[in-house]
Amino acid sequence: MVEAGARAVLVGRREEPLREAAASLGDACHYEVFDVTELDQAPALVQRVIDRCGRLSILVNNAGIHLKKLAVETTEAEFISVLNTHLLGAHAMTRAAARPMLEGRHGSILFISSMAALFGIPRVVAYAAAKSAYLGVVRSLATEFSPHGVRVNAIAPGWINSQMLRHLDSDPQRRDKILNRTPMNRFGEPQDIGDAAVYLSSPAANFITGIVLPVDGGVSIGF
Repeated sequence: MVEAGARAVLVGRREEPLREAAASLGDACHYEVFDVTELDQAPALVQRVIDRCGRLSILVNNAGIHLKKLAVETTEAEFISVLNTHLLGAHAMTRAAARPMLEGRHGSILFISSMAALFGIPRVVAYAAAKSAYLGVVRSLATEFSPHGVRVNAIAPGWINSQMLRHLDSDPQRRDKILNRTPMNRFGEPQDIGDAAVYLSSPAANFITGIVLPVDGGVSIGF
């Protein structure tokens, strides 16, 4: 987003990683320490961003937690915790951010979904539920917001080189299974997701709303 000319505000719970990331991106990037599960505080966060930047035109709902556990061993508390972060947190942020966007009749809201919303992956029932729910939310919001100039879309990343993927180094069988069903036969890079987010938020995508864009090297259509 910064490379494309936007002013960006990074949001997360841990200040030190936020400070380091914002510093690496220069003066066009700021940060706010915030936990999206503090649902009633989302409007105040949005107001602080507007006060600092002057206008809010893009929201990326990317906060999330992961839970890898057999469905029969997943407790109600664990399930609710995942939904609170992914689903209720994103709804609270969207509700707060959408108000000024709708008033200004301009904006882009993105939800970062997952391959778990597109096909069955074992041991992630709560995560799959949250990421699948995003797709219904996106379609509903797109029909509600798009007549007022605010587009809503989702990105479904495939397997991306990241800290979460490093565990595959100790599981070569699973690593090979993923690569063998990926037509491009490689993992993606974080930049691939960033480029897709920039595209969907830019004038190049002015007539696109309500979609889920897989950025996955073809894994969702691979055999």
